[in-house]
Amino acid sequence: MLNRYRELTGIALLTIAVLCLGIPGIAIAGDDKNEQERVKESGNVMKELLSSSSGVPISVLNKAECVIVLPSVKKAGFIIAGQYGKGVMTCRGGENFEGPWSAPTMMQSAGGSFGLQAGGQATDFVVLVMNDKGARALMNGKAKLGADASVAAGPVGREAEASTNAAMSAQLLSYSRAQGVFAGVSLEGSSLGPDDDANKDLYGKKVTATEIIGGQAGPPPASAKELLAVLTAKSPKNESKGK
Repeated sequence: MLNRYRELTGIALLTIAVLCLGIPGIAIAGDDKNEQERVKESGNVMKELLSSSSGVPISVLNKAECVIVLPSVKKAGFIIAGQYGKGVMTCRGGENFEGPWSAPTMMQSAGGSFGLQAGGQATDFVVLVMNDKGARALMNGKAKLGADASVAAGPVGREAEASTNAAMSAQLLSYSRAQGVFAGVSLEGSSLGPDDDANKDLYGKKVTATEIIGGQAGPPPASAKELLAVLTAKSPKNESKGK
C-alpha cells in the first residue's frame, strides 16, 4: 500500500511539472517571442524610459559603455523557483567604446535576484555597463553579477547625477520596471551573458558577441532601428572619464 502511494505521488508530481512546462508564462521557455520581436521590444522599452522624467538619467547613460535591455522578464513558475529572460545588448563601437552604438547582441539572464524582483509579473530590466572591464566580462561569456562583475541599483530620474558613492563605482547599474513603476534594483547573484543560439538565428550565421559589437557580423537588423535611434539621439557621445 505504501509503495503504491509513493508511486501515485511520484506520477502526480511529474504530471504537474510537465503541465507547468507547457503553460505560457509559467514555463522557463514560456516566452515565445522571436529574436526580431525581442530586439524591437527592447527599443520600445528604452524609448519610454529615456523619455520619462522618472526614467534612466541621461547623465548616467552618457557615461555608459553598453546598454542591456531585458523586456518582459517573467518568473519561471511555482515549481521551479527561478527565472529566465532574454534581451539585447548594444555597446559604443570601437576598441575604446567611443564610437556609435553597435548592432545588438542577444543576451540571456537566469536566476538570483531577477526572479525575486520579477515575482509573478512581467518586468522590464535595463542594465548600464559603466566600464570596459564590465563590458568585456559580459561579451566573453556568462557573468555572475556581484562576483564576475560588480552591480548596484542605479539612480533614477532625469536630473539624477552620478555621485561618488559605492553604487556609482560599480561596473553595472541595474533598473527594473513593473506595472509602470521604474526603480533602481540590485541584481546581485543573477547571471547574464550572450545567447549564442539567438545570435545565430538573428544574423543567420554563427557569430560571437564580440564580433557583433565589433561590426564583423554585418549591419544591424531592421528591428534594431528604434533602439539605436533613441540611444543615438539621447546619448551620442561617451562622456566616461576613465575606463
